[in-house]
Amino acid sequence: MAKNILICDDAAFMRMMIKNVLAKGGYNVVGEAENGAKAVEKYKELSPDLVLMDITMPEMDGIQALKEIKAIDGGAKVIMCSAMGQQAMVVESIQAGAKDFIVKPFQEDRVLEAVKKVIG
Repeated sequence: MAKNILICDDAAFMRMMIKNVLAKGGYNVVGEAENGAKAVEKYKELSPDLVLMDITMPEMDGIQALKEIKAIDGGAKVIMCSAMGQQAMVVESIQAGAKDFIVKPFQEDRVLEAVKKVIG
């Protein structure tokens, strides 16, 4: 059975790129969110197997959204995505419960490898 994934990124083209990579890998994108607040709402509504979450977003950043999702569901699986040079944020997101981290611009195989590692 295909695993369900929620994509959260404020850039529509990034969501589309990630969606295409995941579809090729046989995953099912059940929802998209353009900020952390929407990601938390969608998580409650969709209960995805995995969330791919950008860190830098308007309204609520990815780390705050990650913390809220983990508060709702301690077993939530979240992979963070961010641009180069944000090591402090990487550390903070891992401490907050992120399962992995993908650096943008990302390689297709790196995305699929991370997803496979976290949800199979």
